[in-house]
Amino acid sequence: MEKIMDKTKYKARLIDETVERYLATIGAVCIEGPKWCGKTWTSSYHCNSEIMIGDPANNFQNRALAEMSPALVLEGDTPRLIDEWQEVPPLWDAVRYTVDQRGKKGQFILTGSATPKRKGVLHSGAGRIGKLRMRPMSLYESGDSSGMISLQELCAGRLSPVMSGEVDLRTLAMLTVRGGWPGNLETDEKDISLLPNEYLNAVIDDDVNRIDGIKRDSRKVRLLLRSLARNESTTVSNKTLKNDIKEIDDENIDVETVAAYLDVFTRLFLIENQEPFATKLRSSVRVKQAEKRHFCDPSLACALLRATPERLIGDLETFGFLFEALCERDLKIYAESFGAKLYHYQDYAGNEMDAVIELPDGGWCGIEIKLGANKIEEAASNLIRIRDEIVKDGGTAPSALVVLCGLSNAAYRRPDGVFVVPLTALKN
Repeated sequence: MEKIMDKTKYKARLIDETVERYLATIGAVCIEGPKWCGKTWTSSYHCNSEIMIGDPANNFQNRALAEMSPALVLEGDTPRLIDEWQEVPPLWDAVRYTVDQRGKKGQFILTGSATPKRKGVLHSGAGRIGKLRMRPMSLYESGDSSGMISLQELCAGRLSPVMSGEVDLRTLAMLTVRGGWPGNLETDEKDISLLPNEYLNAVIDDDVNRIDGIKRDSRKVRLLLRSLARNESTTVSNKTLKNDIKEIDDENIDVETVAAYLDVFTRLFLIENQEPFATKLRSSVRVKQAEKRHFCDPSLACALLRATPERLIGDLETFGFLFEALCERDLKIYAESFGAKLYHYQDYAGNEMDAVIELPDGGWCGIEIKLGANKIEEAASNLIRIRDEIVKDGGTAPSALVVLCGLSNAAYRRPDGVFVVPLTALKN
């Protein structure tokens, strides 16, 4: 079939290099992530033939063909794209078997916007199918960050001071509400909330039921999503979410239902929590094991809270949490591009670091996130205090400490050694 995209119009993504590396190493690659984040376009860019399982043409002919003869839809020039493979789960095993039979690298790219239960999938695909996680665009990918400062270099303790230019509060609010959806980049500012709203409607009205055929209460789904939005970038428990719904919305929902719905949201890549950075510090400090709550993109929390750029500017406390989510979305994308991982730090002594990047060599970088430049001093002092306590307790010192700021107009190193970097100057 004809390719869905013109490669000359493709907007490069940071995951491109990783996709190429996987294709050169493994028989097939599965690119997972939320709907509308660009998986199909990126996969099509790296493929020479493709089949869209979800294509409604001719009464979903492709899906029917895949159900009748999975091996048949795998025929075509390689790498071959199998888009939305989870619509026909046996395709997974068919790909695994074909990779084994051919004994060649880079045969297929599968994309999926949901993780099916293991029913209908016999084998894990280990060694034959590598998995990659794709997310909405970072600010660098969307062209909203100058990319003057490399996170990888920063984590190694290297930074050349630079004036990055002024950033106004309204621009940061707009970027938070708009999100990193490729289809929203050229949207008029007055309409930037429409796409995230429609995304949520599609999830609530269709996806949460279609993922496993179980009918769920759409009202309770929306209530839980709204509670998650109110608790974005926090480490609240499932019980706290339940109580939040009772207190704010005056509705009852049991903890078991909360847990079940959260599992569905995770399988739809709607939420992606930030794990705690624990014993890897090689310290005896008791570290809390709570995950920090995040949507896959802060625009979804904004849509649920009905937050426009103007409303965010009028509620700086809420804006602060959502800006933190924006930063941590980008940090995760940047870090994973060079083999690092994003965590957060919180111990029982009340010490917290918004973000911790663990490097491939085991080193780590501590990061505090602040919307306003007036909080830089406080953030730097907090980072230094936690570092000193960890080292005193036998832990490993960080390779760098960073204050990631919204309204700073320069990237520089303070006299105390802490780096200050604007989010809109950062790249991988």
